[in-house]
Amino acid sequence: MKTIPIAIVDDHTLISKALENMITENTQYRVIMNHPNGEEFIAGVEKASELPAVVLMDVNMPYKNGIETTEWLTEHYPDIKVIALTMDDDEKVLIRMLKAGAKGYLLKDMQPSILFQAIETVFEKGSFYTDFVAQKLLKVKTEEMKNASLLSELKDREKEFIKWACSELTYKEIADKMCLSPKTIDGYRDSVFVKLDIKNRAGLVLFALKHDLC
Repeated sequence: MKTIPIAIVDDHTLISKALENMITENTQYRVIMNHPNGEEFIAGVEKASELPAVVLMDVNMPYKNGIETTEWLTEHYPDIKVIALTMDDDEKVLIRMLKAGAKGYLLKDMQPSILFQAIETVFEKGSFYTDFVAQKLLKVKTEEMKNASLLSELKDREKEFIKWACSELTYKEIADKMCLSPKTIDGYRDSVFVKLDIKNRAGLVLFALKHDLC
């Protein structure tokens, strides 16, 4: 019977050893590599006589973290599938890991059956996403669509005003820079605040920074 070669990359020794013991109890899988960080894992891959088909990758590690290591794998060994294992349910981390090339994302408190299902699915079909990940991705997509809609409502002069609002200039000084009257600038400010559902200049600056409008 063909077995799936597995690599574990995790700096928590107890967790990585527990994972290895659990996986090796299943005759469908073989743990052929177990490293505490991405740097040692990469060194091991480069001199390995057998490569893993699936890598269980911790995200937060010293020397080279899971995102960096996954990016390296995607570039040099794209056939190796990465499943992220983490305690972090932050959607920003999730998106960064998936963009790096991870084919699955699991929280470390998952049931063993979910882990084996993920390994099998990633190996056979290429990717595996739990309902938790799907909901996170849907939330991110919804926010992106909402932000895109908000940005599309802004006129060019309003965007220019936002850019100046990120500076230390007063509204009157911004009016001089844009060759407009202070009253017109007040109109831009009020319009932008309403469109973006923002209450003050600080909120506007934060929005501008987030969306590269400064």
